[in-house]
Amino acid sequence: MNILILLGALFALLYAVARHQIPFRTLALITLFFLVIFTLAGGFSFFWGLVFWTAFLVPAVLFGLPHVRQQFLARPLLQRIRKILPPMSETERDAIEAGSVWWEAELFRGAPDWQLLKDYELPVLSDEERAFIEGPVEQLCAMIDDWDITHKRLDLPPEIWAFLKQHRFFGMIIPGHYGGLEFSAYGHSAVVTKISARSITAGVTVMVPNSLGPAELLLHYGTDEQKDYYLPRLADGREIPCFALTGPFAGSDAGAIPDHGVICMGEHEGKQVLGLRLNWEKRYITLGPVATVLGLAFKAFDPDGLIGDEEELGVTCALIPSDTPGVTIGKRHFPLNVAFQNGPNSGKDVFIPMEYIIGGQQNIGNGWRMLVESLSVGRGISLPAVGVAAGKASTRTTGAYAHVRKQFNTSIGKFEGVEEALARIGGMTYMMDAGRLLTLSALDSGEKPSVVTAILKYYNTEHMRQVVNDSMDIHGGRGICIGPANYIARAYQSIPVGITVEGANILTRSMIIFGQGAIRCHPYLMDEMQAAMMEDQSLAEDAFDKALRGHAEYFLTNFCRAFVYGISGSRLAPEPYPGRIGDYYQRLGQMSAAFAVCADLVLMILGGSFKRKEMLSGRFADALGYMFYASAALKKFDADGQPRNDLPLVEWSTKYCLHQVQMALDEILRNFPIKWLGVLVRHTIFPLGLNLRQPNDSLSHRVAALVIRPGGARDRLTAGIYNTDDPNDITGCLEDALHKVIKAEPIERRLRHDELEQHGLEDYPQWIERLKQSDQVSAEEADILLQARSATARVIKVDDFTTDEMTNKIGATKKAAPKKKTAKSSKKRAVKKKPAAK
Repeated sequence: MNILILLGALFALLYAVARHQIPFRTLALITLFFLVIFTLAGGFSFFWGLVFWTAFLVPAVLFGLPHVRQQFLARPLLQRIRKILPPMSETERDAIEAGSVWWEAELFRGAPDWQLLKDYELPVLSDEERAFIEGPVEQLCAMIDDWDITHKRLDLPPEIWAFLKQHRFFGMIIPGHYGGLEFSAYGHSAVVTKISARSITAGVTVMVPNSLGPAELLLHYGTDEQKDYYLPRLADGREIPCFALTGPFAGSDAGAIPDHGVICMGEHEGKQVLGLRLNWEKRYITLGPVATVLGLAFKAFDPDGLIGDEEELGVTCALIPSDTPGVTIGKRHFPLNVAFQNGPNSGKDVFIPMEYIIGGQQNIGNGWRMLVESLSVGRGISLPAVGVAAGKASTRTTGAYAHVRKQFNTSIGKFEGVEEALARIGGMTYMMDAGRLLTLSALDSGEKPSVVTAILKYYNTEHMRQVVNDSMDIHGGRGICIGPANYIARAYQSIPVGITVEGANILTRSMIIFGQGAIRCHPYLMDEMQAAMMEDQSLAEDAFDKALRGHAEYFLTNFCRAFVYGISGSRLAPEPYPGRIGDYYQRLGQMSAAFAVCADLVLMILGGSFKRKEMLSGRFADALGYMFYASAALKKFDADGQPRNDLPLVEWSTKYCLHQVQMALDEILRNFPIKWLGVLVRHTIFPLGLNLRQPNDSLSHRVAALVIRPGGARDRLTAGIYNTDDPNDITGCLEDALHKVIKAEPIERRLRHDELEQHGLEDYPQWIERLKQSDQVSAEEADILLQARSATARVIKVDDFTTDEMTNKIGATKKAAPKKKTAKSSKKRAVKKKPAAK
C-alpha cells in the first residue's frame, strides 16, 4: 500500500510539472516536504529511503545552490562548450539570424499553445486580388497551350509575353505607387498556384520576378533613386529581371562564390568614377537569356584601401544592365523539357559604378544577409505554390480519370490498389494546402519565419513528387505518351526542378531545417552559445549559469511531460476541442514533448559536432516538419468551419503526419549517440510502444471516394486552379466526361450483366440502337449512354505521331537554338543614365 501511495504521489507531482513549468526551487521544496512527511510516517524502508533521498538531494544541491552549481556544473560545462563549439562564419551567422521565430518554436519546445494556433487568421483575398484572379489570370489560363509552349516554341508565345506585361504580372510584389499590383503573399501565391496548375513554364516565368530577385531586394534595401527608376519598369515589364547567384563552383555553398569585384576607378558615361571591376561566371539563371537587368551576387575586395582599411568586404549585390560592356549572355539550358527561360551568363572585366550596388556603397558586404532574409520570405510562396498546384491539378484530373476509366465494367478508382494512391493524392494535397495557408498567414502578418518557409519548400515539393508519381501510376499508358492531349507529363518531368532550386532538398532537410531551427527555436541554446563566446570570464560564467538554470528547468519539464503524456496514451495532454479532432491535438502535444526531450539530449551530447550528423538532423527535420503539417491541417479544418465532408481529409492528413513524426523519433533513438541512453529515453517517451498508425484502409477508401466524385469536399480541395468543362479543353474534357459518365451509370446498372458483356461483339452505337429497338432503354437514355461513351473515348485517347512529324520537330529544335550573344556598349541603351545612390 505504501508503495502505491508513493507512486501515486510521484505521478501527481510529475503531472503538475508536465502541465506547469514549476521553478526548480519550488519543485525542490514540494518534493522535500513530501519526502519528510512520508519518512516520518514510516513509509520507507531503509533501502528505499536511501534511494529516494539520494535521488532528491544530489540534483537539489547541484542545481539549487548557486555557488555549487557554478563550481561543479556551469564552469566545467562552459569550458567544454568553448572547446567543442565550432567557429561560426559570417554566412552561417547571417543565415541563423535571418528571419523570425514563429509557430515552429511552440512545436519545438514541447508545449504548443493551441489557443495561439487558433488565433492565427488564415489569409483571404482582397477584392482587387480576387478580381485579378477571376479576370486576367483566368484569361491567361485560357490562352495557354502548354504543348505549343513546351514542344513547338520552347518559349511562351509573343502574345502571352505581351499579356503578362500589359497586366503587370511581373509586379505583384511592387507597391501601387510604383505601378505594381501590391498583392499580399496570399494573393501572390494564389496567382502562381492557378497558373502553375495550367503550365509550369508560365508559372515559373511569373513566379521568378516576384520571388527572390531585384524587385524584392530593391524594396527592402534599395536607395530611393534605384526604387524610383527600376520598380516602375519592372512592374510593367519594360525591364525583365533575373538574379545570378549559382555558379559552376558554388551552388549550395553560396558563401564560397569565386565571382569577385575589385574596387577601383573606371570610366562610366565618359567620366572617371569610383566603382568595381567584376568577373563572374553563373549558371542555372532563370529568365537570364531574356533579362534586361541582372541581379548579381559577388564578393567585393578593396586591395588599395579606396573606401576603408578592410580588404575583403564580403558578399555584395548589384543591378547591372545586361548590355553593359563585358557582360555575356550565354546559350539556354533546357531543364527537363520545361521551356521557361534559363541559362548561363558571365562577365569579364565589367566595370560598374557604385550606384549599381543595391542600396549604394554603404551596402557593400551586406549581400549575404540581404539574400537570406529575402529567401526566408520568398521560398515560402513560390515553390510551395507550385507544389499545391500540382496537388490540386492531380486531384482534379486523376480523380476524374479514375472514375471515367473503367476495367471489368468497374471504374478503376474503385479498385483498392488505386484507392490507396488516390488517398495519398487527396490527403497530401490537403496537407500541402494547409501548410501553405498557415505559412502565408505568418508572412502577411509581417513575420519572416525562415525555418517554417524551409519546411514548406522542402515538404511541399517532396509531396508534389509523391502526388504526381501516384497520378502517373494511375494514368498508366495514358500518362506516359506525351502529346497535345497529355496534361500530366510536363508536371512529371519538371518535378526535379522544384526539388533542386531555392535550396536543394537534401541539404534543406539535412542541414537547414533543424540546424537553423535548433538554435532559433530553443529557448536557451542561443544564450548559452553567446555566453561561451564572451571574452570576460566573470560575465560569461554568470550569463551561462543563468541560461543553464533555465535550461535545466525546461528539460525537466519536458521530460516529465513526455512521460506523463506517453504513459496516459496522450489522454492527459491538453485538449482544445472535444471528440475525435481533440484526440489529434493531444497526440500532437505528446509528440511535441517527445521531440523536445530527444532534441535536447542530442544537442547536449553532441554539441557543435551535431552539424556533421546530417542523417540525425534530417530525422529531426522530418519530426518538426510533420508536426507543423499536422497542426496546419487541424488549423485549416477549424478555419473552414469543420465541414463534416472534409473529415476524412483532415483525419488522413493528421494520422499520416503523426505516424511520420513517431517513426522519425524512433529512428533517432535507434541511432542515438549513446546507445543505452537511447533505450532509456525510448521507454520514457514511448512507454506504451509505437502505437500511432498510418491511415487504415477504411479511411483511405473514404478519401478516395471524395476525390473521384463531384462534391463540396472535392471542390474545396481543388479550389484555386483553372477549371472548365469545355470538352475541347485539355482538362475540361475530363470534367465533361465525369458528369456524363455519372449520369449514365444508373442506366448501365439497370442493364443485365449479359447485355453489358455482349456489346463487345458489336459496335457500341449498334448495341445502343438494338437496346433502344427492344425498349430496354429510351431514346433519351440511349443519347445519355452515347454521350458518355464519346466523352470517355476523348478522355482516354492517346496522342500519336508519324516518324516525319517527330523527326521534323527534332530538326526544328536544333535550328531554333539561340546563338551566344555578347552585350553591346551601354551607350546604345535607350535610357542613358542610371540612378545614383544616396
